[in-house]
This record gives sequence, C-alpha cells and structure tokens, in this order.
Amino acid sequence: MTESTPYFLSEAVSDPEFIQAEAFDTVVVKFTDFPMKDMPAAFDSTFGTVFPVLGEQGITAIGPAFALYHRMPTDTATFEVGIPVDQPLANPFTTDTGVVIEPSRLPAGDVARVSYFGPYNALPEGWGTFMYALSTAGKEPDLPFWELYVTEPSPDIDPATLRTDLVVRIKG
Repeated sequence: MTESTPYFLSEAVSDPEFIQAEAFDTVVVKFTDFPMKDMPAAFDSTFGTVFPVLGEQGITAIGPAFALYHRMPTDTATFEVGIPVDQPLANPFTTDTGVVIEPSRLPAGDVARVSYFGPYNALPEGWGTFMYALSTAGKEPDLPFWELYVTEPSPDIDPATLRTDLVVRIKG
C-alpha cells in the first residue's frame, strides 16, 4: 500500500493489518437504536437515496459503502451507513421520503483491518475470528468499528465471494 492509496482501496488481507488510518469525509444516514433484524432495510433505504443526492450536490464517491458502529450491537444498533466522498456535504439534506442524509467522517487513528470473504449473514463469525486474532496479538479493540463492503452485491453473485473489510480502532 502506498501512502496515496486509502486503506479502503487496498488489497485484501487475511491476517490483521495494523495501520494509521487517516480520516475521510463521508455522506451517511444515521440510525439510533435500530433493530438488528431490520438491517437490510436500513441499507436499502440508504443507498436508494444517497447516490442521487451525491449527483445533485456534485459530490463523488471515492470508496466502498460502509457501516460505522458507535456501540456494540445487541438486538439494536447505533450506526451510520454511507459512502466515502471527495468533498464534504455542506449541510444535512432531507429527501422527499424523509430520509436525512448528513456529512460525517470515517475516523483517523490506529486501526486494525482484515478482509472477510463470505455472506453477510456470517459476518458475526468473521468478527469473532478477527477479535480473537487481535487479542492473541495483544491488541485491545476500541469504538467505533466499521465494515467496508468492498464487493458490490448483485442478485447473481456467489455469496462466498463477497469481500467485506472489517476495521476497528485499537486502544493505546
């Protein structure tokens, strides 16, 4: 990885990689205490509204879609779904359907990342493996953490080929 390549455009890594991440502007829809069982609806509503707004605002996506979690999920989660962009959204924007699109940032700092290949419904197992690898490396994860959906899903894609990069801040 060169310094000019954002970590979210880097090659897949099978073992945790520890890097100093820089912050990136994003455009997001925020969800607070949202039911985990309804996550697909959150993603669908976000991507159905964000991309048209980006075009209208003259903003370009520069990386894969992501979900940034602000707390550990239980039966609900508090998170942002969005896209890294080349410039910040000047102000929050409310669509005709009432969806609020806001400027935000992927955070800077010491992070660990790993690439997970498989279906989205198996991401908890991927996170478990990642957290175990971090603990055996003597690293302590911190909030927030995020998922980068590197492979764009489509109806005919083999779920085993979906690449999701898992990223977590590291304490100390």
